[in-house]
Amino acid sequence: MIKKITIEGMSCQHCVRHVREALEELAGVKTAKVNLESKTAEVELDQDVDDEKIKAAISDAGYEVTSIN
Repeated sequence: MIKKITIEGMSCQHCVRHVREALEELAGVKTAKVNLESKTAEVELDQDVDDEKIKAAISDAGYEVTSIN
């Protein structure tokens, strides 16, 4: 399963790394690819992960999730 996340607040590659690391620490996340230009992340899951857990991880890292598809 792949989820696409739109994220506000990223402004540099440090932000990208911070978001990627926060996502990869979640149980069930296989890979996370974060794109600064499109302000998105694509997360590949090996088990179902609740959207609220994804939002919380990104929020705790200091960024805002505007949508998850």
